[in-house]
Amino acid sequence: MGMPGPFELIIIFLVVLLVFGAKRIPEIARGVGKGIREFKDATNSIKKEIESEGQQRQQSAASRRTRNPGGPLAPTKAPPSRPARPTPAKKSGSARRDA
Repeated sequence: MGMPGPFELIIIFLVVLLVFGAKRIPEIARGVGKGIREFKDATNSIKKEIESEGQQRQQSAASRRTRNPGGPLAPTKAPPSRPARPTPAKKSGSARRDA
């Protein structure tokens, strides 16, 4: 199913003309145009909000880096040390022999 051809578009236009009448079609077109314009305005405002939040995050991250030269994830104190696990001793009988 692709796009309708020119013949199908003419048929659709004639059906719309018969159903709504010649006087109502410009009103419908204006309403659709206003709806599309409002949708574009809403998407543009959402884009601007997202971009401004991203810029604010970048600025706050940059200011944190200047205050904390080690970076935002630099540890403030060393983690507790764990004792090393002793390595198990190898048994002499289980060693593999080369032939």
